[in-house]
Amino acid sequence: MARIHPSAIVDTGAELAADVEVGPYAVIGPQVVLGEGTSVGPHAVIEGPTRMGRNNRIHAHATLGGAPQDKKYRGEPTRLEIGDGNTFRECVTVNRGTVQDGGITRIGHDNWVMAYVHIAHDCQVGDHTILANTTNLAGHVQIGDWVILGGCSQVHQFCKIGAHAMTGVSTVVLHDIPPFVMASGNSAQAHGMNTEGLRRRGFSAPSLAALRQAYKTLYRSGLTLQQAREALSEQMHALQAIEAAQAGASSLSPEALAGLDPAQAVGVLVEFLARVERGIVR
Repeated sequence: MARIHPSAIVDTGAELAADVEVGPYAVIGPQVVLGEGTSVGPHAVIEGPTRMGRNNRIHAHATLGGAPQDKKYRGEPTRLEIGDGNTFRECVTVNRGTVQDGGITRIGHDNWVMAYVHIAHDCQVGDHTILANTTNLAGHVQIGDWVILGGCSQVHQFCKIGAHAMTGVSTVVLHDIPPFVMASGNSAQAHGMNTEGLRRRGFSAPSLAALRQAYKTLYRSGLTLQQAREALSEQMHALQAIEAAQAGASSLSPEALAGLDPAQAVGVLVEFLARVERGIVR
């Protein structure tokens, strides 16, 4: 049976796995589902509809699943969905979605959400991200896998931040940040690639070289965004052709094909740029 402190309030309509821990004065409302291995700290509040996976850690005074801070919200049954292995530190707030979007705020797996972070309605957060203290995501923001947002980063509504991107402290994001890019400032500007982070995550030397060339095409060639998209697409296809030829060469060792595919890495950038609506940081 779940271990619930006597001072906690757990609605009879909540579903808690057998080993869930609930600390003093925590409040868990109806239509909340908490998976195995999850712990809820003192004074934390979880409102529903909220569904949470396994092994999540909710620290003191965090509030998850609250109604969206949107004047258009009229009590519609929107929800919050959270995956496995996430940590929500003190005073984090995460709101449910709105019917003006998909009705869901969604957070993936193994994210590290530090103190006083706010994740607004309809945000979509991937896996393995780090959101440092007092970072704020406005409504409808999309955050890719492995993104790191420096402390006090502020992200405007509807912005997208691509996988493996990184922001510096107090960055104000008004436009999309492409994958792999480091950005900082008010408002944010691009300052190179997140090379060290990519190395740590196993990106191969050929992939890093391909991404450096892609960055030069996007930021240092003087091309418009549309022209850069076309040039990057050509680079991706050229890499695919080279890799296909290498794969067919009998002299190529298996070790030479290990690691991440350069064409796929550039393809992540191409796919992201095809979805840009607010422009990108420059």
